Amino acid sequence: MVEEFESLVKPIRNAASPGTLAALSLAALKIGDFPRELRIGLLLGAIMFLLSAFFIFFFSIYPTRRALWTSAAVAFLFGLLCLTTSALAMLLTV
Repeated sequence: MVEEFESLVKPIRNAASPGTLAALSLAALKIGDFPRELRIGLLLGAIMFLLSAFFIFFFSIYPTRRALWTSAAVAFLFGLLCLTTSALAMLLTV
């Protein structure tokens, strides 16, 4: 019974980390009045983290699909790059 419950919760738990990062970048986008380029960077980072969360969720369900893992890794790294450049731009503009 516990193993069945764990197998159902595992995909959700795996996808929670990139989903949290997406929510944090959207929260920063909502509370600040930033220049357009910075808003685009935050939004693009949030979208990439959400895509990464979806890919990780489905990879947890279908572990034989290596394309899902590759897509999750690329989306996560691109989202991380967008948020890092947005944070640096925020430091320079604010």
